[in-house]
Amino acid sequence: MIGTIMNCVAIIFGCVLGLILKGRFPNSISNILTQGIGLISLILGIQMAIKANDILMIILSLVIGGIIGATIDIERRLDNIGEKIKSLFKHVKGKEKFTEGFITASLLYCVGSMAVMGAIEEGISGNPHILIAKSALDGISSIIFTASLGIGVLFSTIPVFLYQGAITKIAYLIKNWITTDIINEMTAVGGILIIGLSLNILEIKKIKIANLLPSLIIIIILIALKK
Repeated sequence: MIGTIMNCVAIIFGCVLGLILKGRFPNSISNILTQGIGLISLILGIQMAIKANDILMIILSLVIGGIIGATIDIERRLDNIGEKIKSLFKHVKGKEKFTEGFITASLLYCVGSMAVMGAIEEGISGNPHILIAKSALDGISSIIFTASLGIGVLFSTIPVFLYQGAITKIAYLIKNWITTDIINEMTAVGGILIIGLSLNILEIKKIKIANLLPSLIIIIILIALKK
């Protein structure tokens, strides 16, 4: 889990720099930086989504995953977690964006193909080079995120550590079972979720992306059963 640990350290370091710079950014700059991240996320999501080879499986995973996520109401539960953490920092200036920063950064850092593929690679081969590259990207983006959305971004390191760490451990245990098809379709589903996330960031449409997260698990099951 060396790659995941380095990833979390990079995000923390970027958040510290972002907090230092936060007060020096006027709202106009913070807004344009957030919009820039939204556009980059949109392009990244499209690049990931076009990796899909089996559209039917993608649709089924989103439908089934969405039903499960909406039933559990993952979005509301994450909002509650964010609000509880935010309450610990009730005297921090700009706390109104705490939950937005926490959820947005968590989803963007966890759903990406580099998070999945990097964690799988480290679990299978012990080589963390994809996660090291991801650490550099996340460290830079965390500066921008924190400067515009505040300290909530810092707490995204918790789901990043748990998510990537779990994938690495699972990949190690089932390394003889994971196929290229599973990785490609999972990446495509992740790309669709990032596209939705970018629409939220750009304030084009409010989509409950968290409720679609089970799709990432459903697609693995569907591709495995198809074989």
